[in-house]
Amino acid sequence: MTVFFIVALFLLSIIHGVVGWRIIPALGLSDPLRLFVWGIIPLAIVLPMIPIAFRSRGIENDLIDWFSWAGYISLGFFVLTFFAILAKDTMFAVIGLGQKVAGLLGYPHHEPIDPSRREFIQKVTGIGILAITGTATAKGVYNAIQLPIIIKKDIPIHGLDQGMDGFTIAQISDFHIGPTVKGGYVRQVVEQVNRLEPDIIALTGDLVDGSVKYLAKEVAPIKDLSARIGKYFTTGNHEYYSGVDAWLDEVDRLGFTNLVDSHEVISNGRGSFTLGGVTDYRSRQIKPDHHSDPERAFSGAPKDLPKILLAHQPASIFAANKVGVDLQLSGHTHGGQFWPFVYAVKMANPYTAGLHDHDGTWIYVNRGTGYWGPPLRIGIPSEITLLKLRSATELKK
Repeated sequence: MTVFFIVALFLLSIIHGVVGWRIIPALGLSDPLRLFVWGIIPLAIVLPMIPIAFRSRGIENDLIDWFSWAGYISLGFFVLTFFAILAKDTMFAVIGLGQKVAGLLGYPHHEPIDPSRREFIQKVTGIGILAITGTATAKGVYNAIQLPIIIKKDIPIHGLDQGMDGFTIAQISDFHIGPTVKGGYVRQVVEQVNRLEPDIIALTGDLVDGSVKYLAKEVAPIKDLSARIGKYFTTGNHEYYSGVDAWLDEVDRLGFTNLVDSHEVISNGRGSFTLGGVTDYRSRQIKPDHHSDPERAFSGAPKDLPKILLAHQPASIFAANKVGVDLQLSGHTHGGQFWPFVYAVKMANPYTAGLHDHDGTWIYVNRGTGYWGPPLRIGIPSEITLLKLRSATELKK
């Protein structure tokens, strides 16, 4: 944890320092006001770390949750501003390089910009960046607290009994119930899911950020989730940061079946398939007896039935494909949540969002039913997924 705080503070210092260095001088503030604004920078650096530090020591309360709101929104604003500055500086560097190249090619050379005009441009640009990123932050917060959209997908499954054609799975993932996602939001999501009347519900990890003791009342509404056949849960990485054994017990108490490198045969009386679940892709690093092994999950399963796997991280797809899984349901990525993290998420995961065919194994990556960290979603809404299994034979007709 000490290493985490050192690295986090280092990165936050760079982000906030660059924003201060590139924006504050350009605003033309009076000396007292400029000193005041510079004084906000170190506060903004440590603000997101304060609630994390308390929670890492088992201290959870409403005051710390309010610090989380303030710190995470501040972090989102500074991150957006930092990348806006990089984009602006890159654009001006390209323009400057283009002018130099044009000069070498004999095109007329532009006179240097007058210092007063340069100062005016810098001030307008600085104010413009703050206006854009401030508006984007406000819009991102608004989007994040809205209820998730419902995405419906038909997925052909080879070998699926015709009697199972039209079988529905409601997938929810990455609630991150904790400092800023509370029970009121959870209750509304439960109502959305129940209106879909699914055959089964799959909750693919990262349900919580915090202890059972503090969050039990916020998580309690998931008990009211209703499915014709059953409700199934598999762990995400954040369960391991929050006390995985206690959360598995609590989720079980709330009516879910935990698939911990295990499987169940799902039947509607007219056909069947095997539903497996693996623990988080990196679970063994924290809890050695959790293996995240699709082969182990389907050990002893009927060989003639299609296999569907619940696996929090998309990275499980490689092992899933080797054991003949027909469909993997994942989350973890949040779809990137907001720019520019989309690019980092794409580099870190084989699939980021939506439905993909991985060498004959379908994988669907849910964009998250909640959000994590900064309560921002820009261009990437949270979602509930209703997956309808289709018999490949039926689809050919």
